[in-house]
Amino acid sequence: MNNKQDRTPRALDVVALLANLPEQRLARGNVGTIVEELDDKTVLVEFSDDDGRPYAVAPCLRSELLTLHYVPEAA
Repeated sequence: MNNKQDRTPRALDVVALLANLPEQRLARGNVGTIVEELDDKTVLVEFSDDDGRPYAVAPCLRSELLTLHYVPEAA
């Protein structure tokens, strides 16, 4: 995979949830940072408020995350 957009989310990526996680009180669209890779399918994501205070840490399936980009990427 030579295109950054084609790879799966990995440690330190900023991601958005694509599904609700009601047991964690998280909703689709919540944004967090991957802090640990648990296995091939699951990562640990920390969700923080605007002041950087964590409000949730949850295991998430990579397939239910969208990696966010803050600089233009070639399509």
